Amino acid sequence: MNELMLNNSIFENIKHIDDNGNEYWLARELQRVLQYSEWRNFKKVIDKAIVSAQNSMPFENYWVVEVNKPIMTGKGRAENIIDYKLSRYMCYLIAQNGDSRKKTIALAQTYFAVQTRKQEISEREYSSLTEDEKRFYQRNLTKKGNYSLNKAAKDAGVKNFDKFHNSGYKGLYNGETANDIAKRKGLRYREDILDNMGSDELIANLFRISQTEQKLKRDNVKGEVNANDVHYEVGKKIRNTIKELGGTMPEDYPTPEKSLKVLEKENKITSNSKLLK
Repeated sequence: MNELMLNNSIFENIKHIDDNGNEYWLARELQRVLQYSEWRNFKKVIDKAIVSAQNSMPFENYWVVEVNKPIMTGKGRAENIIDYKLSRYMCYLIAQNGDSRKKTIALAQTYFAVQTRKQEISEREYSSLTEDEKRFYQRNLTKKGNYSLNKAAKDAGVKNFDKFHNSGYKGLYNGETANDIAKRKGLRYREDILDNMGSDELIANLFRISQTEQKLKRDNVKGEVNANDVHYEVGKKIRNTIKELGGTMPEDYPTPEKSLKVLEKENKITSNSKLLK
């Protein structure tokens, strides 16, 4: 690709806009830019990114859309091949799962991360949201944050992720595990506790998540026990800070009447709105 003018324009040049004003990238075009010569190899990266997306935000089904693309074969016949419409976040996940030895992969990681950050809503826009809209927005951020945290924890040597996440909850919630929190909130078995938090409680957890990830990376923490200790200590320090500031303790926040999953099913609010993408 003879350096291919390694700058942001290579990704802007292949960006598409649909009839609703939503941007997307086509996988076959991204494949060439990221220097994957064979579709089967690039498809493996896409599959990994899809798994990552499903683990972080399983209800976001608009991130990747399969489409048929007509081409002319060498024998002059028309033939359809599979292609994908990819959202910006999906492109970011593809870059994260790509071959880090490729210069264009590193460039893509930076480009899509920065562009995703730019898309975050402004403070004025956030203040105009309803409480349930704020809950959806903060829940999306915690899902992205937990995906990154899990990756950092895995790099540190964590294998028991339930124990790892409970360490953080124990620090923030004065010894409560995820199950303890669920019981206190009166949730059903295996119902997601984060889907049953108000926006302020979600913000406290988002701070715990982001600060733990940064500390694991910054201190190059190794070993499952050490990683669990870091998560607990970060949660505890955030709890102490809230207490010193006279704020509401996490366990004292009221549980919303309806979970985000219920709200989504009722179509009273959707995470697909342009504001919350």
